[in-house]
Amino acid sequence: RVIKTAKTFEGICFPLIGLHPTSVSDTYEAELVHVEQMLHTTKYYGIGEIGIDLYWDKTYIEQQKIAFRHQLKLAKRLDLPVVIHSRNSFDEIFEIVDQEIDSTLRGVFHAFTGILEQYQRIINYGRFKVGIGGIVTYKNSGLDKVVANMDISQILLETDSPYLTPVPKRGQRNESQYLIFIAQKVSEILSIPIEDV
Repeated sequence: RVIKTAKTFEGICFPLIGLHPTSVSDTYEAELVHVEQMLHTTKYYGIGEIGIDLYWDKTYIEQQKIAFRHQLKLAKRLDLPVVIHSRNSFDEIFEIVDQEIDSTLRGVFHAFTGILEQYQRIINYGRFKVGIGGIVTYKNSGLDKVVANMDISQILLETDSPYLTPVPKRGQRNESQYLIFIAQKVSEILSIPIEDV
């Protein structure tokens, strides 16, 4: 479906490919082979979402780490950016990125929900942005306090459609058109014009 959508909206939609950490299982090695094979048959613009997710299940944590490292190396080899999923796993993610960081590794820490120190560590890598989505509009998320200390040039606005729908549309299926509500919130937090955001 991703390939079909990208072909239908060529020049507007740019597909990525990767093994998502919540899809890592006993067959992860075959899935990684599939990802690499697909990279030779279709034009992809990045590797993702990849990373580690310790929110739902920790059964495959070691396999998630192996898959994450493998895909970081793949991205470096192909000079592609990565989209990193880091739910409840910043320490584990940082440990691996610290070992793999070089002048080619770049991308975005997707759906950022961390604290200021974690943001600063990401920015210190030099070639990463932080993805800010609907969570910043949630009353008790606390993300607004972290965003208040961010440099606008380090922020990438995200939808994570169909999830993480921003207020005032929370509870509905998220849509790309709701990005405006995230932009408005970031504009308000940083006291800068929405056009700048």
